[in-house]
Amino acid sequence: MYSLARKFLFKLDAEKAHHLTLDSLKTAHKLGLVPVADHRTHPTELMGLNLPNPVGLAAGLDKNGAYINALGALGFGFLEIGTVTPKPQPGNPQPRLFRVPEHSGIINRMGFNNDGIDTMIKNIEASSYQGILGINIGKNAVTPLENAADDYLICLEKAYAHASYITVNISSPNTKNLRALQGGDELSALLESLKNKQAHLHAAHGKYVPLAVKIAPDLDEAQIADIAHVVKTVEMDGIIATNTTIDKSALGSHKLAGEQGGLSGLPVLEKSNQVLKLLVGHIDGALPVIGVGGIMEGRDAAEKIRLGATAVQVYSGLVYRGPALIKECLQTIR
Repeated sequence: MYSLARKFLFKLDAEKAHHLTLDSLKTAHKLGLVPVADHRTHPTELMGLNLPNPVGLAAGLDKNGAYINALGALGFGFLEIGTVTPKPQPGNPQPRLFRVPEHSGIINRMGFNNDGIDTMIKNIEASSYQGILGINIGKNAVTPLENAADDYLICLEKAYAHASYITVNISSPNTKNLRALQGGDELSALLESLKNKQAHLHAAHGKYVPLAVKIAPDLDEAQIADIAHVVKTVEMDGIIATNTTIDKSALGSHKLAGEQGGLSGLPVLEKSNQVLKLLVGHIDGALPVIGVGGIMEGRDAAEKIRLGATAVQVYSGLVYRGPALIKECLQTIR
């Protein structure tokens, strides 16, 4: 059915199709037209959490947690919503989302468009989803980089009671200078402040919520080694590899190759896997890695597990393949 729907959706503007798809899924779920997939197929431990299976939804699809119930029925082992910021923000001017079907890719320069952490919390409280829920947090575009930690701390404190785990997004290419936070000293200072806040919140809530950090695919081995050293030193609970790439060379002379923004989908697969392989080697089992980037088929997910990922996440593959990709990934991993 999705292959038929895709023909129609791909005739629409990408962002309009995105919202139409999610709104339609939400309505269908409310009407009982979305059969609940059996997701308890491959129990996996991740950051101390018991996942029913290791295939999750990557952040970016549901930025405000407005579609949790419907997405939770598709068979994912866990969901990650966001990226969310302390204050609402519109993101970058449209158009800002582009499909590249010839390469099974997507370019986005959304810019952390979201309704703010308070609205997300209301959406979570209104949902009935009982599964593993990750919340991906970021900083507002107007917040100076030197004050970035303040934004992350606000989101961490507000999200803590409602999250199974929290992801620190420092790797989106669409917020000016954000990736500078991946540098050794900047990264260490930010993550230390978040780990200290986590300890206080753990004591206050009597609940330990793991902290993960999401990194970019556009890193050399020295940078990857530095990040691995920092996350081990500050005792992060997990790391997600990777976000979108700013390298559009895989698109060749395609008319969209000059568009600004992050490239996801099949063109980032090899790059993401290289970072994953190097990262796993440098981390040496100190913390788990979630592999994301370019999963378009079941074998892509299985390859990330083979390279050392404990779990995987999908997003762009859903746009091209639909929910059938989830089941295919699980079958191939098994």
